[in-house]
Amino acid sequence: MNIDYSKENDLVPVIIQNDKTLQVLMLGYMNEEALNKTKAENRVTFFSRSKNRLWTKGEQSGNYLEVVDIQIDCDSDTILIKANPSGPTCHTGSTSCFKEETAKGFVYDLQTVIDKRIEENDINSYTNKLFKKGINKVAQKVGEEAVELVIEAKDENDNLFLNEAADLIYHFLILLKTKNFTFEDVEAILKERHRNS
Repeated sequence: MNIDYSKENDLVPVIIQNDKTLQVLMLGYMNEEALNKTKAENRVTFFSRSKNRLWTKGEQSGNYLEVVDIQIDCDSDTILIKANPSGPTCHTGSTSCFKEETAKGFVYDLQTVIDKRIEENDINSYTNKLFKKGINKVAQKVGEEAVELVIEAKDENDNLFLNEAADLIYHFLILLKTKNFTFEDVEAILKERHRNS
């Protein structure tokens, strides 16, 4: 990874993108030392121009950016880091420093919540209770929700239809978890079909 630090006083801009939703979270700057620390710790560290020192995102708030992938652009003077945020990225409490609170990627956030409920074995969680009942019960519940969605599709109540659609997606995510798959696995097949069409 040969990066050209010469254009901006030994600094390069770094775009942080949520690995799951692809939402742009923030922009920062790195020098070579910050990039090496980021790679070594798998947590994003910037060079803070205001503090004039290395600064690990989340060092005070605990809202770290866990590195998934690092790429450089075609001119080798900008870095893209795909990361999993452990909380809000912006100091204002917003998901993104660009104030972009979007539902476009919420299905991935929901998938993370489902995983957490199951991994923490939350005894009060409906999600965890259903998961513990096994594949037959989870698949049966998906079937029930699909039938309810079809019934509501034939009526004129849009609110009931959308709520049944939400129920189906939610239970479908639990079924994927039960089968050790993710929504990304389904999305990959859809993308492949699209490329071949």
